[in-house]
Order: sequence, then structure tokens, then C-alpha cells
Amino acid sequence: MAEAFDAIVLGAGAAGLMCAARAGQRGRRVLVLERAEKPGKKILISGGGRCNFTNIGAGPANYLSANPHFAKSALARYTARDFLELVESHGIAWHEKTLGQLFCDGSAKQIVAMLLDECAKGDVEIRCGEEVVSVEQDDGFTVTTQSGTCRAPSLVIATGGPSIPKMGATGYAYELARQFGLKIVEPRPALVPLTLGGEEVLFRDISGVSAPVATSAGKARFAEAALFTHRGLSGPAILQASSYWRPGEPLFIDFLPEESGDFLLQAKRETPRATLRGWLRDRLPARLADILAERLGLEVEFGNAPDKALRAAGERLKRWTFQPNGTEGFAKAEVTVGGIATAELSSKTMAAKRVPGLYAIGEAVDVTGWLGGYNFQWAWASGVAAGEAL
Repeated sequence: MAEAFDAIVLGAGAAGLMCAARAGQRGRRVLVLERAEKPGKKILISGGGRCNFTNIGAGPANYLSANPHFAKSALARYTARDFLELVESHGIAWHEKTLGQLFCDGSAKQIVAMLLDECAKGDVEIRCGEEVVSVEQDDGFTVTTQSGTCRAPSLVIATGGPSIPKMGATGYAYELARQFGLKIVEPRPALVPLTLGGEEVLFRDISGVSAPVATSAGKARFAEAALFTHRGLSGPAILQASSYWRPGEPLFIDFLPEESGDFLLQAKRETPRATLRGWLRDRLPARLADILAERLGLEVEFGNAPDKALRAAGERLKRWTFQPNGTEGFAKAEVTVGGIATAELSSKTMAAKRVPGLYAIGEAVDVTGWLGGYNFQWAWASGVAAGEAL
């Protein structure tokens, strides 16, 4: 006979544990089923093992979704400050890095331990190493794993997206959603390095070189570091832009975000004996400066260069066009853009509108944050929204 619970949460990641803890502390009998051998595997590797657990500035503008308004409700009701209070109540020391990113002083293990503590307060049962064999719906949900069957009137899909498959990530959330007739927004890798081919392979020669730039893809622009790799482009500025980039589109890099106007004409007036290569070397890593100067082909001293040529070179340096030939895929993607369509869900409770008792939270849903703690904040906020409704 099937064991009975009030709610079954599939997935012991950030969103699943947060949801289970909140529901358990509200008196619900909650079971969490996790395929991996231990909970919170993605949390443990995040932020270089220190877990960038939220971003103090997190708001709806920092998220991509087919419906940009969907995330507003959950994010407003459970904020980064709320999560920070929880972190502090567990005595976890933290620090702020650039751009509002908050990290543990110690280890990401502290965040997992905190979530497990919160689950324990609500008598949540967590079973790891459980492979779901089938999920059936009648007047509730019956979940069968290799070790038995359990039932509950509510089921929460918190199994994440397919990014980082070596951590055990799969597209199971989408299979389950389709089983219940929920639409899926086409998933694609996000926060992922981009690859270069053709003539741009030349830039692979400076693999390992990093520089502060501003990147643009679509209408989005990010001023952070870019890193040249043996396959193409990476670094925070590129990862951010990759979420907005679509195959076939160009990516633009401003190599001199501090400069404006006709800056090379000004340089000509101030230092007529300087060359473009030398001038760039004062502002950028030498190998990058050399490759840009080479591509621009302006080898004469500024004083001997036509104004038109200097103006054109300046414009290119401010908006250098790359034509990536792809991404490094889900294997290297930190998160997934797309997922269970928000049109199918209540923005207040994360409940499926057409399937009573079914919920979807976290990365499984078509809400994707920027790099820098935003995806964790969505996990906490959507988890709390569902946990309050169960």
C-alpha cells in the first residue's frame, strides 16, 4: 500500500528544499524525493564552493521569461533581504562581492545544512537515491520509485533544468510537464561560453587573456570581464550576454567602455607620435591590444593617420562585431533559458492552472536570472510561494 503524504516534492535542490521546509513548518507532511545520492548538489558547486546565494538588488528586471511580469509577485513577497535574514539566523557569515553578489565566507555546505535544518524543523522526510519510475494522477498523485510507492494530493516539480548534466541534471521536469499537458518554452543553454569559428579563430590564440569590456546581445548590455578561451569567448560579460544571444545573431564587444566621442582623434592631438598598438597596450592586455591593432591595420603614427581612418577604428573598438558559431551547450551552461511555460502557472502560488495539486518551481520554470545570485533568489522565492500554498 502507498505511503500517504500531504505533498511530494520532486528534487532536493534549492527550490525543492525551500518549498518543503516552508510547507513542513506549516504543518504539512512533506516527502522530498531526490535522484542524486545527496541533496543540494548544484548548491555545493556554486560560487566556486562558496555559494553566491542571492543578489541584494534582485528584481524582475534581472530575469528573462516569455512573460517578464510573471516573476514579480514571488520576488516581491520573498526578497533577498528575507533570505539574508534566514542566513544570519543560522549564524552563517557572508560577504558582498561586486554588483550586489552575496557569498558565504565559509562554504556552500553551510547553505545546504541550513536548508536541511529548516526541513527538519518541519519534519520533512528527504529520501535520496530515488529514481522516479512513474507518476500517475487520479484524485491525487501516485509516485512510484524503485523502492516503493507514495501518494499525495499535491506534487511539486522542482527537478531543475538540463544544465550541468554531469551533476545529474536532466530534462525530466519537461517530460513530466508534458505528461500533464503543460506547454514548454523551448529550453536552451544560458550563462554559457560562446564558440568562435572562421576568421575569428584568430582570437583563440590569446586564450587565457581577460579584459573589462561591455558586451551587447539583443537589447541587453553588460559591463564586466570577458575572457578569451581556446574555444571562443567566456567570462562574466559573455555569460550574461549569452542568455540573450540567439544562433545566427552577432555579439558586440566594446573594448574601451571608459572612452567616448572621437577618442582616437583626441589621442592624435595629444600624442601625435603614438601608434594605435602602443596606445591600446596602455589600456588593454598586450596580446589583446596587438591582435586588435593587427585587425584594424593602422600601423602608422597617429599624426600620419587620416582622421577618417582613426574615427572608423574608434567606432570598431567601441562596437567590435563577433559572429559566434554556437555555445558550449548544456554541459557548460550554468542555467537554462525556457522551461515550463509561465502561462500555465499561477504567479502567486506556482500552481498549474489546469492540473489541480500540481506545482512547478525554480529552474524548471521559464524564469532565468542573470549571473550573480539571481537564480538562487528565484529558487527561494518560487519555493516559498509554493510552500505557502501547499
